[in-house]
Amino acid sequence: MTRKEFIKTAGLGIISIPMITSLKSLEKLTNSLPDTEKMPALFMGHGSPMNGIEDNEFVREMIAQGKKLNKPEAILVISAHWETNGTYVTAMENPRTIHDFGGFPQELYAQQYPAPGHPVLAEEISKLVQPENTVHLDDKWGLDHGAWTVVKHLFPKADVPVIQLSIDYTKDPTYHYQLANQLKKLRKKGVLIVGSGNIVHNLGKIAWGKLNQNYGYDWAIEMNEKVKKWILEGSHHQLIDFNKQGVAFNLSIPTPEHFLPLIYTLGVKDESESIALFNDQYLGGSIAMTSVKFG
Repeated sequence: MTRKEFIKTAGLGIISIPMITSLKSLEKLTNSLPDTEKMPALFMGHGSPMNGIEDNEFVREMIAQGKKLNKPEAILVISAHWETNGTYVTAMENPRTIHDFGGFPQELYAQQYPAPGHPVLAEEISKLVQPENTVHLDDKWGLDHGAWTVVKHLFPKADVPVIQLSIDYTKDPTYHYQLANQLKKLRKKGVLIVGSGNIVHNLGKIAWGKLNQNYGYDWAIEMNEKVKKWILEGSHHQLIDFNKQGVAFNLSIPTPEHFLPLIYTLGVKDESESIALFNDQYLGGSIAMTSVKFG
C-alpha cells in the first residue's frame, strides 16, 4: 500500500457541518472570537525533526522570532506532514504530540508539546470556508513534527491553543491559495497562522557530508533566490505556478507538500504588509531553511 493509499483509507473522524445560508450568517461566524490587532503570519523552514531538541542557529532564530510576537489567542499550523484526501482541521481538546519520524535519538521521541486544542476555532474555520463541507473536523490527528518542533520554540510554555489544517493532496496550488484567502480574517481575531515546510526540499539529493555547511546546489540557490524575489515583489501568481517554472523548481520541489505551506502563508498576506526573511541558509545542498514573516 502506498502512502497516499494509506491516507485515503485511514479513519479521520469527520464531524458534519451545517450549511451556511446567507452572507449575514457568514459575517457572524467569528463573533465567538475576540477582535484583536492583526497577528503576523509566518512561513517556517522546519528542516530536521532534530530541531525540536537541538540548540542551533535556526532554533535560536525561531526563539527570537517568538519573543517578538504578542501572545495569540490561538495558532493555526499548516504542516507539510499532514496530507489528506479532503481538507481537515483538528478539533480535539487536547491534541497528541505525534512522533512521525524514524531513526532518531530516544530524547526526541520523549518530547511532548502539551498545548491545548481549540474546538471552537476549528468549528469556526469549518463554517467560514466556502463552499460548505470544504473543511471537515478531525478528532484523530494531533500535532505532527512539522507543527510542534516549530511552535515549541515560539511558545515554549505550551500555553497557546494549537490546531492544524491538513493539505489536500488531490487539489492544485490555486485551491490552497484561495482557501487561505478565506482564512485571512482570522489574523484579526488573534490567530497566528504558521506554514511549516521548506522552500527547497529534495531529500533524495542531499550532500550528507555538507549538512553542517551553508551549502546549496546551483539549482537550489537559483530556485530559492527566485522565490524570495517573487515574495518580496508580491508576484504570487508565479509562486502558485511553481510547477511551471523550469528545471530548478522541479529539482527543488520533487513533491509539493513542503512548498504548499508557503502558498497558504502567501494566501493570508495583505498586499501592503511588511516582509522579513530569516534563517535564509541551505543544508546539504538540497534543503533551504529560508523562513518569512509577514506583518
